[in-house]
Amino acid sequence: MRLDKYICKSTQLSTSQAVDLIQSGKATINEEVCVFEARQVHDGNIVKINNELLTLRPFRYLMMHKPAGYLCSNKNETHPSLFNILDIDNINVLHIVGRLDVDTTGLVLITDDGRWSYNITHPGQDCSKLYRVGLSKPIATDVIQTFKDGIMLQGCKELTLPAKLTIMQEKDVRLSITQGKYHQVKRMFKAVGNRVNTLHREQIGSVRLDIEEGQWRHLTEQEVLSFSKGIENECSVKP
Repeated sequence: MRLDKYICKSTQLSTSQAVDLIQSGKATINEEVCVFEARQVHDGNIVKINNELLTLRPFRYLMMHKPAGYLCSNKNETHPSLFNILDIDNINVLHIVGRLDVDTTGLVLITDDGRWSYNITHPGQDCSKLYRVGLSKPIATDVIQTFKDGIMLQGCKELTLPAKLTIMQEKDVRLSITQGKYHQVKRMFKAVGNRVNTLHREQIGSVRLDIEEGQWRHLTEQEVLSFSKGIENECSVKP
């Protein structure tokens, strides 16, 4: 973890305040002054500010049911940030795990644990995300194999990773993917001559959305552990 993030997670300081303290020579790692905010703090390191020992707060892991019209951002921009929905301390150190477009609804995970979020978002971790998709026109059954084989998206040089498409009704499908390219779901359906009208994320890994729109809750210990390496079937999507 970066030194400035370590300080923020151990105090009530903002990132800019932490950087100012570090650059002014008031931070030490293992009793040595460090003036570089990007310096990595490793397990077992002793970090102090003004000779006061810092202790990390426990990591937090949240689920939110994102409504349409909110940005997956830490600040308000053209639309309000979904962080406006959260009533929680030290919100500035949290980050969103796998963003959704402003018009997309559904499951969003939020944490301050960077290693944990890596296990979810990095394509090499093979963690599935399940979407319910409303389409503008009926979809042909042969598209199922097209999604499984991979699709060449405009501007990309490689096919998408295999995706599982399940047709519920002719304009209503479920799609499971392990990547998170920019607007990937919408671009995949556009590539096969269709258009996404509605998009809703139902599940990430084995964690299903189980709260009402606009609500949030802390994940259970088992839900948190389901994204950790070494857990059997850590990212399997239930049918």
